Amino acid sequence: MKSLHLLCISLIWGILFGLLACQQPPQASERPHKTSVIAYYAGDPHAVDQYAVGQLDQIIHCFLHLKGNKLALDEANDSIGIANLVALKGRNPELKILLSLGGWGGCETCSDVFSEASAREEFAQSVLDLLLKFEADGIDLDWEYPGISGYPGHAYKAEDKQNFTYLVQELRQTLGESYEISFAAAGFDSFFVKSIEWDKVMPLLNRVNIMTYDLVSGFSKITGHHSPLYSTEEQVRSTHRAVSFLDSLGVPREQMVIGGAFYARVWENVPNINNGLYQPGTFKQTVRYSSLNDYFAANPGFELYWDESAQAPYAYNADSMWFATFDDTRSIALKTQYARKEQLGGIMFWQLATDTPANGLLEAIHQAK
Repeated sequence: MKSLHLLCISLIWGILFGLLACQQPPQASERPHKTSVIAYYAGDPHAVDQYAVGQLDQIIHCFLHLKGNKLALDEANDSIGIANLVALKGRNPELKILLSLGGWGGCETCSDVFSEASAREEFAQSVLDLLLKFEADGIDLDWEYPGISGYPGHAYKAEDKQNFTYLVQELRQTLGESYEISFAAAGFDSFFVKSIEWDKVMPLLNRVNIMTYDLVSGFSKITGHHSPLYSTEEQVRSTHRAVSFLDSLGVPREQMVIGGAFYARVWENVPNINNGLYQPGTFKQTVRYSSLNDYFAANPGFELYWDESAQAPYAYNADSMWFATFDDTRSIALKTQYARKEQLGGIMFWQLATDTPANGLLEAIHQAK
């Protein structure tokens, strides 16, 4: 009888523990992972509502610049553009709208201004004033680049690295915890090492938007993939390389957002070797994704190729000796799946205005999620 009594007690406790186990929160690996989708927007302020904003978590208005020490509007269209973006919350109440500073060629005085504590304080207060005025949700810093050479002729110095930390600290202190703060990071090693004090700034930020495009830029004299997912024997720079490097520096994966390119880069005078890939040439132009098929049709002779190693498309025209590198629906879907698999914060892209309003790259991201 005693053994039967103990057996009954054991069964009861087993059932209770089983019920409690069912009520425990899932482990981190079992929790649903949110892959945020973030769009930069630098297009017509009246045209943004044609896009599928319900598929976006965040839109970043591009760009505002420094006027003295303050973040300032450049023209009336900035006010219209920001107001129209904020109005999109009527269609997507979860959507967040961020303002942005800088961009390529848009941070000429950043090194000097952010060297002074009083200027950083004035800047942070100006950011808060604009966020309150427009009922926006945060700030994205696009300083290209602290501590290393960026736009030709723009000042930079080694102290920018620490001053960027001070800038982020001032912004977080002024804005509090309710506003978003992010920044756009270049996708190459020298930026990772020389521009940012990662261990100090990431605890204060919501995310880092890694510009894993332009990895072969307009200054490059050799063709390659400008937005590849993986490195190849011929090209080290890639999305995976950037993620792995930042991971080695201790940057939390859930704060990393990888970038997609909604545009192509075209080179000319490229010899007909290896279908133009990794060959000498001269940068010719960029082409919007929405115009890419028309561009190929207007220049007969382009052949499309897929690089299995890089997981990236490219095109070559042997008649004109033109080479093109870009993201397409296949490569952008693979990047989105990569972000999910690697438990990253999400995927962003430059930029929404160069997509087709329907059945474009945003739709491919949405379907891949």
